[in-house]
Amino acid sequence: MSKTPQLTPAHTSDIIQMALSDHISFADIHREYGISEKDVKALMRDNLKTGSYRAWRKRVRDFSDRRAHYK
Repeated sequence: MSKTPQLTPAHTSDIIQMALSDHISFADIHREYGISEKDVKALMRDNLKTGSYRAWRKRVRDFSDRRAHYK
């Protein structure tokens, strides 16, 4: 991860929950925790099982192709 603030386990859990939500954008996560989209993806990769991470990325990509403002 690039220069990101040190995250407590509780903050990491909150960010993962926010990222998994279809209603919260990467911009919202950045505003609240100060971490970039790239860092959120890295955090998810490090904390989710490989299959779960791939399914999440596919869902984010598919939704972003269909919606102008998704993640």
